[in-house]
Amino acid sequence: MKTMMLKAANGAPSARIDAEVTMQAIETVSMPLRESATEALDHPVRGRVNAWGLRLLDAYFHRKYRDIKREAFGGLPRVVVEIGAGTGANLRYLDPGTRVIAIEPNVHMHRYLRAAARRWHVPVDLRAATAERIPLPDGSVDAVMCSLVLCSVRIPARALAEIRRVLRPGGRFWCLEHVAAPEGTALAQVQRALARPWHWLFEGCDPRRDVTGLLRAAGFASVEVRPFTLHTGIVPIRRQVAVVAVR
Repeated sequence: MKTMMLKAANGAPSARIDAEVTMQAIETVSMPLRESATEALDHPVRGRVNAWGLRLLDAYFHRKYRDIKREAFGGLPRVVVEIGAGTGANLRYLDPGTRVIAIEPNVHMHRYLRAAARRWHVPVDLRAATAERIPLPDGSVDAVMCSLVLCSVRIPARALAEIRRVLRPGGRFWCLEHVAAPEGTALAQVQRALARPWHWLFEGCDPRRDVTGLLRAAGFASVEVRPFTLHTGIVPIRRQVAVVAVR
């Protein structure tokens, strides 16, 4: 895992040198978004519960993910798009001063995300938009990241197409995701039994989604996948993958 992630992070050609150019490219959409370009989600119950729950579990997930996220997200380019930025749990793993264009449709997450940005000294350009409609120009960024997001986007193939669209040629997409367990295993049975209530409670999350298959079919030049087991009491998400996909 360490070798794969360090190679991917260091292999992005001239990522930091080109940061100023990237900043200029995205300035065209840095003004407040038109109403038609925003896709805020404001579910009065689930939205608030999920925002509160993620904030409550922040320290727990940090203990579980900190080593792998430091490998995955440390040393990224100075401008990064984060899909499903949530409450800002990943900001602590970025270099201070990194600018994050945060795509987060759940408006109840936003105040926690802004607080995390101040705490970790990471400027955030927050967009109330979905992964299926990223409000950025074509080929405008070198890096996109997400964690535990592709499980819940409504149209994952479209979200991955959008990620490819905004990446420059040679740009990279880093993600950590929980995935479907192999059929016939005890974990697969648990995921199947909990699928319906899980989907409702966690805003569309599908514990049985074949994220690896979706990534391989998305048209990236290369997709490097490393499976791992997350040792957690949250059983449906134990099987996970760390991915680096190149545009």
